[in-house]
Amino acid sequence: MSDINALIEEINRFREARDWRQFHNPKDLALSLSLEAAELLENFQWKTSEEAVASNLSGMKDELADVLIYALMLCSDLELDLETIIKAKLEKNNQKYPIDKAKGSKEKYSDLS
Repeated sequence: MSDINALIEEINRFREARDWRQFHNPKDLALSLSLEAAELLENFQWKTSEEAVASNLSGMKDELADVLIYALMLCSDLELDLETIIKAKLEKNNQKYPIDKAKGSKEKYSDLS
């Protein structure tokens, strides 16, 4: 994960150079992450997935980057190891969605039989 850590360091240098960390408490980072995710979603409004991608992939890249930047800043500020929390969540999902029940299914874990 050294590439991710280097990316987090680059993001932190960017915001520290602008003295923005003072505005980046966990609540506001979470709010900003949600707002940027909504802006990403807005690209799909009233379009099929194919239409949306064809018409504004560039804008989607920018919005997705914003989502990821806020998520990485939040991990950094909360001193969370990205690899550790992702692996822990994958293990939880593995328990909730065993292959023999979930493969090829879109059902929520509580509805799998």
